[in-house]
Amino acid sequence: MAIVFTYLKTFIVGGLICLSAQLLINYTKITAGKILVYFMLAGLILQAFGIYKYLVEFAQSGATVPICGFGYLLAEGAIKGARESLFGAVTGGMKAASAGISAAVVFSFFNALIFRPSTKIN
Repeated sequence: MAIVFTYLKTFIVGGLICLSAQLLINYTKITAGKILVYFMLAGLILQAFGIYKYLVEFAQSGATVPICGFGYLLAEGAIKGARESLFGAVTGGMKAASAGISAAVVFSFFNALIFRPSTKIN
């Protein structure tokens, strides 16, 4: 039963994050790119103040998979790197997020090979 509760927490938190982004897209004139940046910065700022880690402990992948989880990951890596050196503070975020960035580049490349891009017609 505990695993069902874990899945439920993950689904609800991740769903609320995605719902808030969708509401911003539907009811404001903010572009999707700006919303992505705002959410990433929100995760980064919340982790800089030590708040986002509690959401990650509670919801696990429900908080790390959305784009604000990427901001959390960058901040967490920079904080850990800063404990070593100034150079570690600069490179720590990219080191922490390197696997996700690499996967995004590789999967995007394969999708570009498989699918043909086209402009969306309204």
